[in-house]
Amino acid sequence: MTIKTLLVANRGEIALRVFRTARSMGIKCLAVYTEADSKSLFITEADAAFRIESYLNKEQIIDAAKQLGADTIHPGYGFLAENPEFASMVEDSELTWIGPSPEVIKIMADKLTAKQAAKNSGVPILESSDDLTKGDIVGYPLLVKAVAGGGGKGMHIVESSKDLGEAVEIAQREALSAFGDDRVFLERYLPESRHIEIQILGDTHGNLIHLGERECSIQRRHQKIIEESPSPVISDSTRSDMGEVAINLARSINYYSAGTVEFLFDTESSNFFFLEVNTRLQVEHPVTEEITNIDLVREQIRVASGEQLVHNQGDIEISGHAIEARLYAEDPSTGFLPATGTLATFIPAKEPAIRWDSGVDTGSKIGLEFDPMLAKVTAHGKTRTEATLKLALALDRLHIGGVTTNRDFLKAVLRHNAFITGDTTTNFIEKYASDLETDFEDSELNRAAITAALWLQGENRNKALVLGHIPSGWRNARLPNEWVTLTHRDQEFFVSYRAKRDGSFLVNKTNEVSVHTWSSSFLDIEIDGLRSNVAVTSTNEHLYIQSPKGTIDFEIVPRFKKPELQVPEGGLIAPMPGRVLEIKTAVGNSVPAGQTLILLEAMKMEHHVKAPHAGTVTDIFVTVDQQVPNGMTLLVIEADDSIKHEEKK
Repeated sequence: MTIKTLLVANRGEIALRVFRTARSMGIKCLAVYTEADSKSLFITEADAAFRIESYLNKEQIIDAAKQLGADTIHPGYGFLAENPEFASMVEDSELTWIGPSPEVIKIMADKLTAKQAAKNSGVPILESSDDLTKGDIVGYPLLVKAVAGGGGKGMHIVESSKDLGEAVEIAQREALSAFGDDRVFLERYLPESRHIEIQILGDTHGNLIHLGERECSIQRRHQKIIEESPSPVISDSTRSDMGEVAINLARSINYYSAGTVEFLFDTESSNFFFLEVNTRLQVEHPVTEEITNIDLVREQIRVASGEQLVHNQGDIEISGHAIEARLYAEDPSTGFLPATGTLATFIPAKEPAIRWDSGVDTGSKIGLEFDPMLAKVTAHGKTRTEATLKLALALDRLHIGGVTTNRDFLKAVLRHNAFITGDTTTNFIEKYASDLETDFEDSELNRAAITAALWLQGENRNKALVLGHIPSGWRNARLPNEWVTLTHRDQEFFVSYRAKRDGSFLVNKTNEVSVHTWSSSFLDIEIDGLRSNVAVTSTNEHLYIQSPKGTIDFEIVPRFKKPELQVPEGGLIAPMPGRVLEIKTAVGNSVPAGQTLILLEAMKMEHHVKAPHAGTVTDIFVTVDQQVPNGMTLLVIEADDSIKHEEKK
């Protein structure tokens, strides 16, 4: 059959990614969107779009496809991509489904049946149990995992039996919220392991190949943040063995389309164990495309059209190395809690030339409704080191502001000696946590503050309605210097400057500064002989200054400060915006240190607000299901007398 009009049952970056390939094949591209996405970039790029209530509403998506005249549905990844019922409904509606058969999806969507299928085809598996009381038999440490899960949701490490019950409860709630299925199971956890996956590709004529492996060991909250191909530790013989096992499993279930067979590789024994099969395109598929020069979306479309693969296993050649980093709106300093806001600027640098897959742009609003990924950034190089350094440099040169991101954290990982030498086990972030704390040096912040102050000086001159032609600070008498106060996080910068007769500036009494070129988005500035071309973005009371190590954000302190909201003594504040899932205490209750008092949910993940010390709950300011902003006071705990006494000492 010929695919002419394709609807992507997804959003953001993956919708745009599918559009790009489909359009290159002459296929019309359609979208669905929810109210929260009404101003998103992918809608404006679609040939037509239809509003729905939810990306999980199967009936509305199929109805939208019919009304818009689509003949095919591509599910992307996440949402309904691995939902066998949806795949069946698409086919029953006489639409073409891009992906494997509903029967195969059903087998693999359930991690327990997938493990059994793997075992039946001779694939080694980890010890596991669906009996949630069998932790001692599975062995500690173990993972509680969602049966229908993915993306780290509904997944928790348990070190001992005393923590098992609570971990199961949390995982079940997260699984129900994210996947509509609260089933979880227990699986042996290997702390010193690597996450290795094999990309497979098959057609409906019985042809199956693999495209090598990807390593996805750098993870936080069991979610991948850096992926690469090939793995720095997988030998040719192990690659061949894993590929053969993956193909045998795929053949045993009549697999076709693109998919991924995931394994854990034990670094001590060099044995590998089956994890799961993802019956869809993976987020990290660009690294495979970069080293094989095979467009996986194109192959998905061709297979769905009934065509045969044009490659056999012998045709597959690996060229160089590729690494992908996931740029998230989140704060690594607070345990990677999600962040919200509006992107004041999002401008990737033209060099180095790398691949940006993104669903956002300057002005995009980042909310709590969806996954906080802003972009996938992929670098290809002749060697692993070259690809690593290109990716880090591209992140340096990204001009981004308005939302807290993990950009600096990603750069710290990429430039860490352990990463560069290939020591990339799944506990990398925990192992090297102290080395990955990121901050700018004082000298860099001071230079950026001077740049911000003199950009503001130029902006004020540009907007001056009276005597705008007169140099800033011009005087015919001895008057005080001009000045501005800026803050970056918890640091304050007072910048005092005076214009000299030659047009240069004396800043903070010691710095000789010249502004060679000023514009509304750019400054060519020389500070004590060091000259820089700096991108600048201004929004409300914030300035975003591009430094050699990334974007530095400053808040302009008003001359007359507004009264600030005070957090009451003993108040616990929301560490992130989210929904109050459960209140586990009441006014008047005595609580011990460490007790969970309030559960917050954001992006389908839970955060526990715990008592920092023993005391009595005197006020609760929120209710269940209430949406709370970051920094809102949730409740107040009056400390016990013994704690008050220690504080006075």
